[in-house]
Amino acid sequence: MSEDWLDDIKWNADGLVPTIAQEVGSGQVLMLAWMNRQALAATAESGKAVYWSRSRQRLWRKGEESGHEQIVKDIRLDCDNDTVLLVVEQKGGIACHTGRHHCFFQQHDSGGWKAVEPVLRDADEIYGRK
Repeated sequence: MSEDWLDDIKWNADGLVPTIAQEVGSGQVLMLAWMNRQALAATAESGKAVYWSRSRQRLWRKGEESGHEQIVKDIRLDCDNDTVLLVVEQKGGIACHTGRHHCFFQQHDSGGWKAVEPVLRDADEIYGRK
């Protein structure tokens, strides 16, 4: 498959593009992550979300440790060609490494941040930490 379509994306100086994962059906924004060309190409080819981990400096297949894969239903590019939207089916109902359904669980409240979404499964249990 030709990868010319990747040339249409405005990659940042680090060769990355911000990528929003949105849950199919509910429309809930699950998370924001980063992709490089290889991650986006792998996502399109496999039908499963693959991101670039800035902390690990390597490809990160969503769910590789937790089992909480994202099955990609649609890939969109915004009007400025600088943000990707993945419409996904979130396996296991947990997208966040904290064990919550989505990563946007903190709400601004009286000058601070308050967790307003429940932990569905303990992160130590998900990742096998003792």
